[in-house]
Amino acid sequence: MGQHRIEYFYSTHSAYAYLGSRRLAQICAAHDCQLIHRPFLLSPVVEQAGGQPFAARSQAHVDYFFGREIERWAAYRGVPIIDYRPTHHDNPLTLSSGMVIVAARLGLDVDALAHALLQAHWRDDIDLMNPAQLETAARAAGLDPAPLLAGAMDGDVQAELQANTDAALRLNLFGSPTYVLDGDPYYGQDHLDLLEHALHQPFPQPAFQNPSVNDA
Repeated sequence: MGQHRIEYFYSTHSAYAYLGSRRLAQICAAHDCQLIHRPFLLSPVVEQAGGQPFAARSQAHVDYFFGREIERWAAYRGVPIIDYRPTHHDNPLTLSSGMVIVAARLGLDVDALAHALLQAHWRDDIDLMNPAQLETAARAAGLDPAPLLAGAMDGDVQAELQANTDAALRLNLFGSPTYVLDGDPYYGQDHLDLLEHALHQPFPQPAFQNPSVNDA
């Protein structure tokens, strides 16, 4: 059997991508996996899947899924995290995502960079559109930020970001993070154990059938 290949679809501001980032790296190292980073724009993917914008959700939903659940998983995984929604969480993801794409193209340690950006956003409350703060995060990952920032907003880099988003839409993904192994998506860092299981004992092919929601 050849090397396993996991396509990693995530947004660079995703709390749950951050919470699972180190565990994902451990799984890939243990199973000799090639991790393909696919940073994407989250809102179109969530909206197509039927999810609501943050402001349209109930307070109870927000406090549980984007508060208590984050706290519990952070404690469980031993991940440092702030106790509030990042100040600039709604800023565009184009610059930080572009840095990840450039790093991959240059053959740099994109795993370290992606984790550093996620961590800086959720531990240090950085603005992912602030070049100076992104520079600090890249240096923390052991990378020279200059070429990453210089190329991040180039047209072909941003086109790749859009292509990743389009791919997520075609795959009918639900959100960030989603790990796609052999065409089978695992949504959410809470499914990393299932992903690891599939690497050494693949699940049966899909067979479950539901009635059409249009007929309900």
